[in-house]
Amino acid sequence: MPVEAFIDISEKEQCEELREYMLGLGAPIPPSPTDNYVTDLQQIISVCDIIFKVEKEPEVEMVLNSIVSVLLLVDATQPEASALTASFCDQLAKAPTQRLAAISFRVLQNLFNGQSQNVQLRYRVYLTIVRLCTLSGQIRLVYNNLSQIKKWFPVDAIGAEKIQSLLRLLHSILMENKQPEMASKVMVELLTTYTEDNASQAREDAHKCIVSAIADPHTFLMDYLLTLKPVKFLEGESIHELLTIFVTENLTAYLDFYKQNSNLITETLGLSHEANMKKMRLLTFMQMAETKKELPYADIQKELQLSPDQVEIFIIEVLKTKLVKAHIDQANRKVVVSCTMHRTFGRAQWQQLRDTLNKCAHNMSGVQQTLYKHAIQFEHMHG
Repeated sequence: MPVEAFIDISEKEQCEELREYMLGLGAPIPPSPTDNYVTDLQQIISVCDIIFKVEKEPEVEMVLNSIVSVLLLVDATQPEASALTASFCDQLAKAPTQRLAAISFRVLQNLFNGQSQNVQLRYRVYLTIVRLCTLSGQIRLVYNNLSQIKKWFPVDAIGAEKIQSLLRLLHSILMENKQPEMASKVMVELLTTYTEDNASQAREDAHKCIVSAIADPHTFLMDYLLTLKPVKFLEGESIHELLTIFVTENLTAYLDFYKQNSNLITETLGLSHEANMKKMRLLTFMQMAETKKELPYADIQKELQLSPDQVEIFIIEVLKTKLVKAHIDQANRKVVVSCTMHRTFGRAQWQQLRDTLNKCAHNMSGVQQTLYKHAIQFEHMHG
């Protein structure tokens, strides 16, 4: 994307124009240029946040883009490029209003696109763009999926620590912008970047990951979290026990845990006991549906600790999630299950999947042989 400039002149002349403009706004900058345009640019950038005082927004954007056009001329391999980029990002991050933050957002996108050959500089710019999302509310323009992030910022190019900082920031911004599902995926990706040697350093992140998964009303399958090294590091702690209950246990187990750890759940972790109950009832029902295809109302009422008039309402809510496919037999007061999502996917589930695929392959082979026989018969009849 081309970047706007004042006029088509040399970088030194453009810096002189920018200096005069900043001086006109009252910026505390030396009145005379130096012999080095990079030094001039450094001085201009150090006061460029004064542009936010200008009432005409198109003018604000034009001036900032002019700075970008000069900044992109600085050799990206030189130390000055990193310092100038960081300083410019810091200045634009000062945007005081949503509209000005949106302008800073667009200007930094131009800088990001212009630095396509330097991963380190792009990383610094992207961090600021993400931070601006809090005010500009444009997170969807910054983050769509993890594959794009991995393409932009390979771990071997910028290092694991920087990737972790970026993912941690993205998780925070996504949560602030009420995108829990996307935030959860980012957090899981963050935890996968840790090894057994440094898993202990991700203790706080692992806590956030577990709490987010339990709190998210749309997340029901959490067994994969137990395989993450930072989560494994928490084995023996109450929060790990709570996660295990949501992965493998039933409502009774949760209620027993809650009796002993109510302060942990509601105060320390900030979870809702009522929301946890609702999720555990659904997970318990899924567990029941895995072993029985017909579930009497009485069994559901007992296992899920419901009143008689709550059973059908609960079943309807379960069917809305599409985690369980079933129909209600009101006459016989039971639920007939056709299929259910498994809460965990272990050896037994892989075996079941293999058997299903083998059966499907066998059936397809039978269909193929039947069609072949019919084709031969047709050929003989009409040959």
